Amino acid sequence: MATKLPAAQNRLYKSAFVCKNCKHKMKLDPQKILRGKVSCRKCSGKNFRPVRKK
Repeated sequence: MATKLPAAQNRLYKSAFVCKNCKHKMKLDPQKILRGKVSCRKCSGKNFRPVRKK
């Protein structure tokens, strides 16, 4: 079985979030997400979740 490259894991999952309303994926600062300072570019929603690792 192939090993997962740490550089690839960081690129795909580090500070990546998904909008709960429209499922749009964005790279954002986690601190700004927790403070509620960021809105979705597509639907202007403010609810985000982390990207699920496959």
